[in-house]
Amino acid sequence: MTLLKRGLSRRRVLQTGAAGIVGTGIAPLMFTKGAWAEEFCNNPTGDTVTIGLNVPLTGAYAEEGADELRAYQLAVKHLNGEGDGGLINTLTPSALTGKGILGKKVAYVTSDSQTKADVARAGATRMIERDGALMITGGSSSGVAVAVQGLCQEMGVIFMAGLTHSNDTTGKDKRRYGFRHFFNAYQSGVALGPVLGQEYGKDRKAYHLTADYTWGWTQEESMKNATEALGWETIAAVRTPLGAGDFSQFLTPVLNSGADVLILNHYGNDMVNSLTQAVQFGMREREVNGKKFEIVVPLISELMAKGAGPNIKGIYGTSNWHWNLQDAGTKAFTKSFGAEYGAPPSQAAHTCYVQTLLYADACERAGTFYPPEVIKALEGHEFDGMGNGATLYRAEDHQCMKDVLVVKGSENPTSEYDVLEVVQVVGRDAVDYDPAIFGGDLGPAEPAPMC
Repeated sequence: MTLLKRGLSRRRVLQTGAAGIVGTGIAPLMFTKGAWAEEFCNNPTGDTVTIGLNVPLTGAYAEEGADELRAYQLAVKHLNGEGDGGLINTLTPSALTGKGILGKKVAYVTSDSQTKADVARAGATRMIERDGALMITGGSSSGVAVAVQGLCQEMGVIFMAGLTHSNDTTGKDKRRYGFRHFFNAYQSGVALGPVLGQEYGKDRKAYHLTADYTWGWTQEESMKNATEALGWETIAAVRTPLGAGDFSQFLTPVLNSGADVLILNHYGNDMVNSLTQAVQFGMREREVNGKKFEIVVPLISELMAKGAGPNIKGIYGTSNWHWNLQDAGTKAFTKSFGAEYGAPPSQAAHTCYVQTLLYADACERAGTFYPPEVIKALEGHEFDGMGNGATLYRAEDHQCMKDVLVVKGSENPTSEYDVLEVVQVVGRDAVDYDPAIFGGDLGPAEPAPMC
């Protein structure tokens, strides 16, 4: 059977039309279940299997992207039996062997997403069609994740999302071929709200500055819901362009708004810049409405905190994971990453590394690379030992359900990496929710589309 090898792409099949294919006398193969199982997009027939790494190496989230790439390279090493094995040694249950995936050595190709959805889609398309990537992973922007996830659904290639925090990724924009290990904005609000109420009281006036794309919108909505439930009043919510650099025009109105809390729904370099400029405006020394003015950053990474320097001290937020947790999985990953690169891993690095191992493990458990079977192996899968406690890959929306961390900028850091402290581990049950609240439809898994 050669109908669906790379020489005849899915697009060419669609362009040719069913009538033209019927004329070749091979049309029945398209409707034979076994034919789909034998031939699918980039079925690896040689001794290697290729994954596509779509990471932002330029743009507002470039630093996160660089750490993601380091983590992917380490994951490939471990899957191929090189190094100390990292989280392969702690994942339970596990079918990983350290001999590649299903006996095939893991290779990778890369593309710079530039934190732009159209560039990311083009890069993913190229890696699938030109390089034969069987799985696409990466991203530090939910806008990128949603765009690439949709493409992968169309092409029948599994997408293991990197850092993406928008509710939409596993909500209204969820896809059968997309999976997310990272937590979401709703869970940040649920975890962080009670801590903010305890620390800052229930009579507050909040001003939001929000990255103007899917992540920022859902983060703003989630934080509004969480803080207004406390009794806080939302004074204003202002959208800011991704990669703005200079946020002074957005910060100036805050000073005369009557707000006594600034909520920065920013990430990466945008958060570093907006927080730094807010501090330069003297906001942390102000008193408004008889209260000390406070700044909140709902989603904080170690890299952002390091970039913000002393400005991050005492700032509350949430994180997906932290390198200083004391479970066996965290210790193993931090040791491996540190030995390889001379620095602790970020939450972005962690989630990307874990996604790579989870995909490989699912292939091993399914006994095939055939995407519908790999999807079945991931849906509803329970695992532990990866640094986030007991975790469920929920079948209904492909969202990993696990513990969430409330963090705070370290007041007295002991090193350049001691920038965040874990204030509270919020249990998986506390951040659970009905997947139906965000809508969306996963779509079909069988028969698999063809690239």
